[in-house]
Amino acid sequence: MRDLTQGNEAKQIILFALPLLAGTMMQQLYNVVDSIVVGRFIGKEALAAVGASFPVIFVLISLLIGISTGISVIISQYYGAKQFDNVVKAINTFYVFVFASSIVLSILGVYFAEDIFLLMKLPANLLPDATIYLQIYLSGLIVMFGFYGTNAILRGMGDARTPLYFTIVATVLNIVLDLVFVLVFKWGIEGAAIASVVAQAVGFLFATVYINRSDSLIHFSLKKVNFDYPIFIKSLKIGLPTGLQQSFVALGMMALMRIVNDFGTDTIAAYTAASRLDSFAAMPAMAFASALATFVGQNIGANQIQRVRKGLTTTLAITALISLSVSVMMYFFGRDFIRLFATEPNIIEIGYEYLVIVSSFYFVFSSMFAIQGLLRGAGDTLFPMFFTFIALWGLRIPLSYYLSRPELDMGSSGIWWGIPIAWIFGLVSSFVYYRMGYWKKKSVIKFDTVEVIPEPEGMQ
Repeated sequence: MRDLTQGNEAKQIILFALPLLAGTMMQQLYNVVDSIVVGRFIGKEALAAVGASFPVIFVLISLLIGISTGISVIISQYYGAKQFDNVVKAINTFYVFVFASSIVLSILGVYFAEDIFLLMKLPANLLPDATIYLQIYLSGLIVMFGFYGTNAILRGMGDARTPLYFTIVATVLNIVLDLVFVLVFKWGIEGAAIASVVAQAVGFLFATVYINRSDSLIHFSLKKVNFDYPIFIKSLKIGLPTGLQQSFVALGMMALMRIVNDFGTDTIAAYTAASRLDSFAAMPAMAFASALATFVGQNIGANQIQRVRKGLTTTLAITALISLSVSVMMYFFGRDFIRLFATEPNIIEIGYEYLVIVSSFYFVFSSMFAIQGLLRGAGDTLFPMFFTFIALWGLRIPLSYYLSRPELDMGSSGIWWGIPIAWIFGLVSSFVYYRMGYWKKKSVIKFDTVEVIPEPEGMQ
């Protein structure tokens, strides 16, 4: 486990973020590999069906992700305060909630899968493949959340390296099984979904064996598990706004998918491929934001507010440099990246257009995520939830719909322009709220006196 309350701030964040970045990129390979194998070896209809499934999956799991994030923040703050008895209680509470919720969501998702796609007005030719893929994928939610949940616990305690090893095992297995099930067994889109579920189950098995053999603090046993209601309530106060924020994002993705669906199979396939690349390109910003959240959580738990500002400055500088580099790469090699998923010229051009528009604003996205990572680590999640709601439903969705109307003659590019405009609002509103300083008072650890360090003009 890594203590982030001591040592050089930049070094601590970089050393913690690098394995986290590698781990998140490996996780993203789940979706990328599925899409490449499905798109190249089954067809563009199957690729579009997989793409249509992703927003639905995100909607069903987003609230669970948020509340789990709240418990993870509490774990990091208790760990920073050296309150290890509360760390154990939070971990047990985390597992009880995750397992119970994932079972309920699996049942609901499998039962209503086809109805959800009908509501989204998915083209009829894509409906059977999308439904079966979603049903198989959601049947494995319990192992997926067990896997990601265990990794989140380890990261909250400062260990980003061990989750990386588990993720590498699961990702490599997923790639192998994708190729075997689709190319050898000829299971089609069902094989891609089964490969993901099996790989996540194996990853969860490895993670469970590790924590039960290596660390008595995070040892998990069904016989000794208990649900701590006060800790769960605290996690709700932190995690529920984050969960609702994730839900807004997920529902926004569904609404955006509904707009994309009107443009037909080629645009759906192009959006699927480009959004997979987009998600992959966003990983550095998200990984450093997650590292910053853990860094902030531990340092606020240790009442070291002065380290938080330095951590944010470091994170902003690093992610801006990475984002600008990725933007240049997307501009020059975007078409080649899209060709990994499909060979039709029309799909390649639509996907490239998406990448050029959206990637030009990656530095805005990375800065927004860094500031929100700080707020999340401090336990201040309510106002960022409102900012996300306004950005999505007040800007992104209405603009994407309006700009893509036939009379404006922008075509599908009008959909893509709504995305960076929403990011700009998210960055400005998050930065203004950060400067107000309310996040300094949101810690679950209460001190008799709170250290307040004056901040220089422009970064207060």
